[in-house]
Amino acid sequence: MKKKFLTFSLILVITAIPVFIFGAGEEMAPDVKRAIDTVWTLLAAFLVFFMQAGFAMVETGLTRAKNASNIIMKNLMDFAIGSIVFFAVGYAFMFGTDQAGLIGFSGFLGSDTVDHGISLEAFIIFQTVFAATAATIVSGAMAERTRFISYVIYSAVISLIIYPVVGHWIWGGGWLSKLGMIDFAGSTVVHSVGGWAALMGAALLGPRIGKYNKNGKPNAIPGHSITLAALGVFILWFGWFGFNPGSTLSGTSADIGRIAMTTNLAAAAGACTVMIITWLRYKKPDVSMTLNGTLAGLVAITAGCAAVSMIGSIFIGIIAGFVVVFGIEFIDKVLKIDDPVGAIGVHGLCGSTGTILVGLFATNGGLFYGGGLHLLGVQVLGVAAVAVWVLSTTFILFSVLKATVGLRVDKEHEESGLDLNEHGTQAYADFQIKTDITVY
Repeated sequence: MKKKFLTFSLILVITAIPVFIFGAGEEMAPDVKRAIDTVWTLLAAFLVFFMQAGFAMVETGLTRAKNASNIIMKNLMDFAIGSIVFFAVGYAFMFGTDQAGLIGFSGFLGSDTVDHGISLEAFIIFQTVFAATAATIVSGAMAERTRFISYVIYSAVISLIIYPVVGHWIWGGGWLSKLGMIDFAGSTVVHSVGGWAALMGAALLGPRIGKYNKNGKPNAIPGHSITLAALGVFILWFGWFGFNPGSTLSGTSADIGRIAMTTNLAAAAGACTVMIITWLRYKKPDVSMTLNGTLAGLVAITAGCAAVSMIGSIFIGIIAGFVVVFGIEFIDKVLKIDDPVGAIGVHGLCGSTGTILVGLFATNGGLFYGGGLHLLGVQVLGVAAVAVWVLSTTFILFSVLKATVGLRVDKEHEESGLDLNEHGTQAYADFQIKTDITVY
């Protein structure tokens, strides 16, 4: 009883501190507001960083056990390499002094002098974790057959130039920003960049051995742990509460709660929609596709989380559910591009769709709210421009890698697994790993 009383008293004291310091109803001191906003942004950055673990678990779970160490290594190095490259150069290209609306060019090696309302270091690390998210999306789509050296080079290049240029266009004062494009937390800046890069990489790489039979019919290659994949999705859902609300860069913003709600509702709507669709189409609710439905809702709402209503976010999640199911089927069965985890559908298609839907559902300027076609047109233009930029630059990048260091591992290495051949280790050394594939 005494412990409960002390705990309750401590909570009362902590909650009363702001009133004693600032006075009820009085305006907060600028330095105190800056400190609170900095702490909030750092907390959000740490949540987004934890999403790297979520991506690692999703990708590992949806691929085979013989490649688990390779997946983990790629996700680790995405963040390690990206942190250094983005700090040294990428940040300056993204947020530096605008050059004709196309690229920034100042603030190299953390020398930025622009006041973002929080400490510079907090702003840079917050942007770093977003850059790492864009880079790591590609890992799953190119899983189980990519040479590690090629992936490392790709990871450095996307954080160096490909991602920062898009970021400058939309967040750094570039030409799309000036047109009024809305992408609050990065459905296009982060997710579609990763999605389009994944599309190009997977297309140039080719499908895994045994993915398609002689008639072109796709064969299922099940991942080794749906449990790991589910854990990854829960981690990502949790981390998204830093991804979207954290993009306010303000712990004193009244928008944080509403953004958290729109984020959560879209994710829930995406999951429910996909569960129903797969139940009707496949006669049983598909677990892995429903997990991707959750991510589809999260990706789609990221652009408009601060601009749409809570009801609007549910509709965005529902639409994303349809897009991810039929998008993944189209990529797999029609385009015959092998994407082991569905990254292209989740991040490329749903990221682009969610950005465009802002033009319909934004309460200020959206078509459904009397805003006309202007915002919708800007959103479509932005999505198209980013797709062209990323697809063209990654085509060049992966083509050069293919012609030089090599993009794909040898057939023997792919069949026996990348863990042993690329890293000399096994993720599950005490287990017998199945390496053969039954082709129908």
